[in-house]
This record gives sequence, structure tokens and C-alpha cells, in this order.
Amino acid sequence: MDTIAGFFSFITTPVSWVIVQFHKLYGAIFGPDTGWAWGLSIVSLVILIRICLIPLFVKQIKATRAMQTLQPEMKKIQERYKSDKQRQSEEMMKLYKESGTNPLSSCLPILAQSPFFFALYHVLNGIASNKKVGVIDQQLLDSARDAHIFGAPLAVKFTDSADKVASLGASLTDVRVVTALMIILMSASQFFTQRQLMTKNVDTTVKTPFMQQQKMLMYVFPIMFAVFGINFPVGVLVYWLTTNVWTMGQQMYVIRQNPTPGSKAQAAYLERLQKHVTEAKKTRSRGQSRAIKAIVAKGRDRNEYERKFINGLNKAGLAAQADGTVMVSDTVTTTEDGTPAAGGAPKRQQPKRQSKAKRQAAPTAGAAKADAEPGAKPSLTKSDDGSAKDADKSGEPKDAAAKDAGTKGKPGASGGQQPGQGTRSKAKSGQRKGQQRPKHPSKK
Repeated sequence: MDTIAGFFSFITTPVSWVIVQFHKLYGAIFGPDTGWAWGLSIVSLVILIRICLIPLFVKQIKATRAMQTLQPEMKKIQERYKSDKQRQSEEMMKLYKESGTNPLSSCLPILAQSPFFFALYHVLNGIASNKKVGVIDQQLLDSARDAHIFGAPLAVKFTDSADKVASLGASLTDVRVVTALMIILMSASQFFTQRQLMTKNVDTTVKTPFMQQQKMLMYVFPIMFAVFGINFPVGVLVYWLTTNVWTMGQQMYVIRQNPTPGSKAQAAYLERLQKHVTEAKKTRSRGQSRAIKAIVAKGRDRNEYERKFINGLNKAGLAAQADGTVMVSDTVTTTEDGTPAAGGAPKRQQPKRQSKAKRQAAPTAGAAKADAEPGAKPSLTKSDDGSAKDADKSGEPKDAAAKDAGTKGKPGASGGQQPGQGTRSKAKSGQRKGQQRPKHPSKK
């Protein structure tokens, strides 16, 4: 650890200067030689570093979600080119370039604060060795060596001997208890942060190897902190415990306000958002407008929770607009995917197509209804000689009368029946249906 910290000695002076400035502030309140002054100086250093790393943390969130989205495509590439590693790497880089993602972006916050971590370790190691480091002169060095946090000096470790601990004015039991408690809290905070990320802020509809990796890290990181924590000075444990608590709180805020699409956290967030928007009949903040705008822009690509949110607004008489606002409407209609219809006007419904049996039965039913009406007027038919006759009174249908008149008027009919007339009468009687083939002239 000392060798690694030596590589970051260039940043030791800025880190020690920041600690000294905070020590002057807290020393005026709690006293310059107290553990509170030096401990709060380290905590303030962590907060300052993490505030500067917020932009990198935002990039980490975006990169992590982009990697989750690309996992199915990455798996296909691995299966397709499993025998050609070079082609597999080329396709992976092509996929990263097309999607604009970088696998290393998810590690940016850890990589960015590593120099500060090792620089702080170098400063505390110099205090334990009674060596001047950075801007810490001999007076500040003596003050830091006398500072104790709950009975444990800032520069001692869990593995230090009783003689070394005694030289710093502390007991071995106090040092072991304080360091062990800090290691447990540090590992527990790391485990809880990773667990809430896995259980609440992961898209449960997509099963990818990335989820298995995250689940493995949930158990590996706390074990690593527990193993390496016994070699950290108390001041470094304060630093790492503070940064873990900061990460946990920051993660809780992100999960509540900007959850991963398709996760359980998004379902809870959209339920709260629907309740607030329904009560106020409008959006109350820019964050709510951005969330609604993003959901409307997805269209048919919405997940289950987003479709449920849009349908809930529609049932409450509200329509989500493309600009992120909501509009009150008495008649809110939606398309198949839950998108409000353009203009808020109801969509004309197409008539349902009837079956062939229903279409054939409709005219028959209409004719029967017309015959059954008592006030129906009799229909008049005109004969060949120009006289009008009442078909209903004669008791014969109009078509039958017309057919008889036409048959009698045609010459060459034997017995009042033309050739082929018997076939048509058989077809009417139900003996044989369909169009009949005419007989050969020789068989007539």
C-alpha cells in the first residue's frame, strides 16, 4: 500500500492543504488538538471531492443503463463469433461506437477518487511515522498525533502492535474496537448500496449476464473492504466510511427520482407521479414534466409500468402531452399503445364486419318484417296491356305473375313451358341446386 501511495505523491500537497484549511475552521470551534477537528476535516475533504465528482457520477449512471440495454446485443455477438475472438472484439467496439457508450464510464467515480484516497493514505502514514508531509509542518504533525477519535489515534491500524499504539497515547483494546466497528459499518454500507441497486433499480424484464456480475459484486466488495480494512489507518477508515455513506444516500436519491426504466423503482415512482398529477391536474416541477415527456416520446416502446401510468391519467380525465404537460379533457381517447389521440377528439369507430350468414339473414328479416306490418300499402304491378293490378289482392307474387305473363307471350313453347324450364322448377323445389348444363341439341 505504501508503494502504491508513493505514485500519487504529486497530489499529496493539495490534499494536505485542503485538510489544513478545514482544520483551521473546525479547530476554532472544537479546539486544534481534538479528534473532532481532524476527523471533520477528513469528512469535509470527502464531501468536497464527491461534489466535484457529481458530473462523473451522472455519466456513470448513463453508462450503466446503456450497458444494460446493450447486453442482449452483446450476448448475440458473443454467440455468433465465439470461435473468432478478434472478430468478436471488433464487433463489440463497433457496437459501443454506434450506441455511444463506453464500458469504462461506469468506473469513472472510483478511478477519479483513487488518487485522493492514496494521497490521504500517504498523509496519514506520514503522521503515524512522525514525518512532515505536504504543507503539514511539525506543529500540525504533533496536533494530529494527539488527536483521537473515540479513543483511537488517526494514524493507527487494526494490525498495529501494542507498543506502537501505546506510543500514540492509546490502548490496543480501544483501537481494535473502533477499527473493527468502522470496518463493519464500511462493509455493511457497501453491501446495502449494491443490494438496493440490484433489487430496486434493475430492469427485471431483461435477464442478462450483467445482472449476474452485479450480484457477484454485491458480495465481493464488502469482503474486500473487510480484508483490506484491517490495514487502513483510522483516518482512512473515516474517509472510506464517509464516501460509502455519501454513495448510499446519492444512490437512494437517484433510485427515487430517476429510476431505471422497467425497474421496481420506476413502478413506485410512476405511482407517486400519477397521484400528484391527478390531484393537482398539472405537473408541479420540471422533473415531472421531463419524466412525462420522455414517456410520451417512447410511443409503442413503453414498458408495462409506463403504459399503466398513461392509462391511469386517461381514466382520471387527463391527457399527457408531448411537451411534458397534462391537459384536462372530458373525453380522452387512447390508441392501442395508450397514446392520446391527436387533438383530443374521439376517434371514429369502424363498423364491425358481419359474417356471411348474418348478411344473408338481414334482407330476409327485413322483408318478413315489412310483410308483417298491418299498415303496409299494397304494391301495384303493371301488366303488358297497361292496366295496373293489385298483386296482393290476387294472392300471387309479383315475380310469379310476371314470369307467367312472359311465358304465355313467348311463341314456340309447348305446354306453356320452354326447354330447360323443368330444370329450373326442380332447382326451385330443392331437388337439385346450382346452374345446370344445357342439353346437347341432338338429345332434345
